[in-house]
Amino acid sequence: MEEVLLFILGFIFIFLVYEIIIVLPAKKSKEGKIYGKKKNKEPAEVKYLVVRYKLDMKKVNYNQLLQIVALTSSFDISVVVSLILAVENFFLAVVVGIITIVFLIIGSYHLVYLFYKKKGMIKND
Repeated sequence: MEEVLLFILGFIFIFLVYEIIIVLPAKKSKEGKIYGKKKNKEPAEVKYLVVRYKLDMKKVNYNQLLQIVALTSSFDISVVVSLILAVENFFLAVVVGIITIVFLIIGSYHLVYLFYKKKGMIKND
């Protein structure tokens, strides 16, 4: 029970931090509210979805995409942290964390791709 509560609190905390640090600047940048800066502050996860899965940004609701990315990344990080805390051996925890994060990120963003593919928001080449 304690582990589940820790997971939920960790997820909420990570989600809020992700919203403040990543999502809000990306929204402001997309809306043109950041003056004097020419760089687009698009999150790496969005760039990955566009490059890897050919996500059509003209069809996608950008704010919804940012929220989905925030939820997905927060879930991934929370799962990995929970697994690392469950392992007592430090070196084993590092190995489990690295392996888990790689496969979890690939798998979770593939699910995001399938969601957008079902909605018809993938470019057909």
